[in-house]
Amino acid sequence: MSTTTNKACDGSVQTRCTKPSHNNQKKIAVINDISGFGRCSIAVALPVISTLKVQCCPLPTSIFSNHTGFPSYFFDDYTDKMEDYIEQWKKLNLHFNGISTGFLGSKKQIEIVTRFFQDFKTDDNLIIVDPVMGDYGKAYATYTPEMCLEMKKLVSYADIITPNLTEICILTDTPYKEKWKIAELTAMAQKLAQAGPKKIVITGIIQGDFIANLCYEHGQEVKILRTHKVGTQRSGTGDIFAAIIAADAVNGVPFQKSVKKASGFIKKCILKSIELDIPLTDGVCFEEVLHTLKP
Repeated sequence: MSTTTNKACDGSVQTRCTKPSHNNQKKIAVINDISGFGRCSIAVALPVISTLKVQCCPLPTSIFSNHTGFPSYFFDDYTDKMEDYIEQWKKLNLHFNGISTGFLGSKKQIEIVTRFFQDFKTDDNLIIVDPVMGDYGKAYATYTPEMCLEMKKLVSYADIITPNLTEICILTDTPYKEKWKIAELTAMAQKLAQAGPKKIVITGIIQGDFIANLCYEHGQEVKILRTHKVGTQRSGTGDIFAAIIAADAVNGVPFQKSVKKASGFIKKCILKSIELDIPLTDGVCFEEVLHTLKP
């Protein structure tokens, strides 16, 4: 409890207790797994969001000693603990300016997150979904057709989503191919927007020596943002990208500006990782360039 003092009409000082508010700072609930090594998921989202002056509140879905790209790892499924964890947040009357989700490992986890959206969504906050479902034209082994269907339902709650080409194909029931026309990508974004999300960035579009992101905003002209390809794919870059998009959205940064910032920052991270000879499994050494990221 905190106290406030007021002066009464007779000149006496009156003191009353007030309940402390836990909602005086912008904050984002980040629903994802924790990997102790390998720079991905919550381990990268937390420092990135914090650097952008937003409090990061992790809700773990599972705990890994290191991510699954290594030959072996320790794994603890947190599914059965998530609801008790969330219940404590309700008791604290927490309000989030943003809710961001990453990889979800089961149908039950998607159902828990759906209820979280229903409980914590307000007219004033934003939901950002990174539908981590697959890559290179194929869904991940854990993503059954039933889970893909549940993710389509989850996406309908989102204000912003950040799918790659594989994921937007799955979400829109579109056959995957290697080369796309801008009109085809735009049509998929428009189809997905009809389900709910009004801001969509399709990531990882290969255009010769460039890699591009397509920015779709309801009612605005579609924009393609390109940058020269550097290095090769590393773990955690998608998590960094989504974290910047989420924090910028809460901070009111224009969507296209945010996408450009996220892409440029990841390029810096990759270049620095190449310079320091960081193994691909270890992700990107974003710590070396984090000071360049500005709100």
